Amino acid sequence: MVRGEFVKPILEGVKKATIRMGIVVPKYDEVIIHGGGRPIAKAKITEVVYKKVSELTDADAALDGFKSREELIEALKKVYGRVSPDDVVTIIKFEVIQRLDEVKSDDVYCGLSPSDIARIYLRYLKEHASEEDRKILELLGRGLSIREVAKKLYGSPERRFRVRRVVRKALKELISRGILSECRRG
Repeated sequence: MVRGEFVKPILEGVKKATIRMGIVVPKYDEVIIHGGGRPIAKAKITEVVYKKVSELTDADAALDGFKSREELIEALKKVYGRVSPDDVVTIIKFEVIQRLDEVKSDDVYCGLSPSDIARIYLRYLKEHASEEDRKILELLGRGLSIREVAKKLYGSPERRFRVRRVVRKALKELISRGILSECRRG
């Protein structure tokens, strides 16, 4: 989750990294970036670098959307409190591969993967899912394919239609509640 002020710079390609205190190990190579209370983009993590605060440069700050190293360190202090030169930070560099504010596709899932839909749904609407739907979405969110989920839950990949139905229903609800933009065809 990023602060609302960073949404525009991320979507415009100005902010190309996030710097976090401590050692952060991303779970996925591709992530959904959330800002302003909604998903804004899908990004591919291109590099993860660990440094001490004392080793941060103006170039690192620029990647994170700041004018200088000093401005970056002040922002870190506002978020994390005390920041010392020996503290370790994680620089997560990313590239936006899909904007979610203007989804355009002829694909049944509006250009999103079932895994993306599952992760977004579980983040914003988890409590609205039935127990069975939640199990399906959790497995998809972990990166299993529709075929793998059908086989795991129903014993056969021939039951893929059940999994697809849940994904379509989740996408429809994300759009109807304004969490994702309407899918524009063509």
